Amino acid sequence: MKSTLDELQVFTAVVDTGSITAAAQRLGQTVSGVSRTLSRLEEKLATTLLRRTTRRLELTGEGELLLQRARRILDAMEEAEDELAQRRQKPAGRLRVDTSAPFMLHVVVPLVAGFRERYPEITLELNTSDLITDLLEHRTDVALRIGALRDSTLHARPLGTSRLRLLASPEYLARRGRPTTVKALARHSLLGFSQPESLNHWPLRHAGGDRLHVKPDLFVSSGETLRHLALAGAGIASLSDFLTAGDRARGELVQVLARDTVEVRQPINAVYYRNTALAARIRCFLDYLAERIGEGWR
Repeated sequence: MKSTLDELQVFTAVVDTGSITAAAQRLGQTVSGVSRTLSRLEEKLATTLLRRTTRRLELTGEGELLLQRARRILDAMEEAEDELAQRRQKPAGRLRVDTSAPFMLHVVVPLVAGFRERYPEITLELNTSDLITDLLEHRTDVALRIGALRDSTLHARPLGTSRLRLLASPEYLARRGRPTTVKALARHSLLGFSQPESLNHWPLRHAGGDRLHVKPDLFVSSGETLRHLALAGAGIASLSDFLTAGDRARGELVQVLARDTVEVRQPINAVYYRNTALAARIRCFLDYLAERIGEGWR
């Protein structure tokens, strides 16, 4: 059985104070408790560390060796605790973040400069994946996910929401005409996702309900690809506000069928394992992100 930090602290306190009684007073323990701890340490090491005389305690050769090592260990632990305390006040260290490429490009990247200015001691490592990532396998501290979560082993912190809209470019609408009813979409080029199929259920009010299952004329696997196709005039797409806020502000994409569109908002969550202690560097990053996302997209 290995020695513990408590046993090393008792041992050094006895040496420093010169007696078990004085060590007990310094540590706020009972004399019998300190004596038992010292005896247990000697039993574990199978050696005598202190010679007890009627007047004082003397270190043996083994005791001298352990004392040197124990002081180094305790000093290193104290230094580590001080460093961790400083990090709580001033977060530091490497922070590994994973999210989809569109969310990284349109949401995270524009916020990086401001975040680094506020927290210069944090080193960001930004990774992109359009699939759900195994956080442990990829050594990811926190992942940002858009849409419903299914993995119950993950802890989720809601960061905000992003609305879905049907969008097309002015050039496409000038060429093909603007649809005025949901049924009119049958005469248009529809752009959709190859996976998951749920993204091809558009937020449209129609005779069958509030979600319209469309059969796209062109399938893609990435929201960013879909956005570029819509910008290029390839057709109508259902896209999230976080992707298209700038395009709509510039008039490069315009909303269609606004009166028939149901307000559907995709949840945005930060996820990490439930048994993960939320380090200061993770917490401050999520706070910063939530603050910006909370402002919303118009």
